[in-house]
Formats: sequence, C-alpha cells, structure tokens
Amino acid sequence: MALIYELKMKVRDYECDAQGVVNNANYLHYFEATRHELMEDCGLRLRDLTDDHILPLLRSAKVEYLHSLRGSDEFLSRVRIERRGIRYFFLQDIIRISDNVLCAKGEIEVVCLIDGKVSKPDLFDRVMSDYITWR
Repeated sequence: MALIYELKMKVRDYECDAQGVVNNANYLHYFEATRHELMEDCGLRLRDLTDDHILPLLRSAKVEYLHSLRGSDEFLSRVRIERRGIRYFFLQDIIRISDNVLCAKGEIEVVCLIDGKVSKPDLFDRVMSDYITWR
C-alpha cells in the first residue's frame, strides 16, 4: 500500500477574507506547497528539474470546499498519488487539527513535459515510488 505524505501547516491571517475565513484560492496554495515539500523530501527540486528540461505541469484542479479554516487554525495537508498512464493524480486533503474535520479535498492532475514533449517521467516513478499507486 502506498504511503500518504503529510505536512502540518498553520493559517496566516493575511490568507483570510473579511469574514475571517481562508480565501478559497489559498487551499490551492496549501495543496501546491505540500506537493513541493513531498518532491523535495524525495530529492527532487523544481529548479533542478526545470534546468534539466523536466516540467511538471498542472493539467487540472478540482477542489471541494467542505468546512472553513480560520486564522491561526493548524491543519494537516495530506497527499497520496495515483498514476494513470502518464498522468499523476495528487489526491489531497486538508484536515483541521483541533477537531479532525476534513475542510477541503482536491484532485490535482499533473503531466510532465520532458524536452518539450508530454512524456513518462521515470525519475518521478523511481524517487516517489513509495507514495504512488498505479491504476
């Protein structure tokens, strides 16, 4: 069974709207930060990839907003990965720590361009294999 990557984060006040809840766009930032931390923990730095002409590109993002986070809330951002053909689906959850409530769910589809062509990134498969489920 594939591992789930988890990152503890905290809402910063400037991420909130006038009602004191996290602006919806910030959930995409949380998801992205978690994916980048996972990649770095696996030894992949985005700047090194781009230097090598490997570009992971977001193809689509679907987010379900279930419960609001508010300023200073601590939360866990979790991600698991499914590989379907040459596409990666990052299945992500935001869980408020104080009450263990699922606040948002995301499905982020990523493809890789290698030397300008959509390609199968063997490097990702190798270094993130513990986190990938193949479908």
